[in-house]
Amino acid sequence: MAIQPRIRLIRSFDERYHNYLGYVLCIDGTCGEEAGEFLIAIGKAAQEKHRFQTGMELRGYAVPVEDPRKETAAFYKTSGLKVVSHAKGETSAGPPFHGVPPNLETYRSRGHRRLNARTYDTKCKSCIWGCRMPVEIIIDQWNPSKTQYRFETFCYGPKSCPFYRPGPARKVPGRKGMSYTEEDWVDEEATAHRGPDE
Repeated sequence: MAIQPRIRLIRSFDERYHNYLGYVLCIDGTCGEEAGEFLIAIGKAAQEKHRFQTGMELRGYAVPVEDPRKETAAFYKTSGLKVVSHAKGETSAGPPFHGVPPNLETYRSRGHRRLNARTYDTKCKSCIWGCRMPVEIIIDQWNPSKTQYRFETFCYGPKSCPFYRPGPARKVPGRKGMSYTEEDWVDEEATAHRGPDE
């Protein structure tokens, strides 16, 4: 039903670091004895080999994630992937944008903007440019074991997308009750090298 990048975000007050891990497939199918929608993490190599996109049918094996605070997917360590049938018909021009997503280096070079969580849920869950990231917040850099976890949504897509809504500025808790607000200029700087339709 969808494929998006699998990216983990680590925040420490006004600093942030990204781990580009692979991709997340949204599958409408059967997992064990259950039927429904499932989020399954795959690696970069699997995507390079199979070039997954919306509309494909596939099968494989995966295991439940060990720590759901660190993954948007419910399953990972995916293996034995086989394409049963390829996507049929032409890919729509979007939005939401479908087709084969770019490599992870392209996502990294494009940079992202914060995306309103409701907009993501209603408009962007199937878009290759949308991303829901697990976020690990290091509250005290002098005591890295003190952490919090949450999820944040982002957009790597064209700045001119009519669906895009930034939502409220993100606040990051820090030591001794301090907090940092990530203002609009952070997103503007991260995507300044792109034109409106890029």
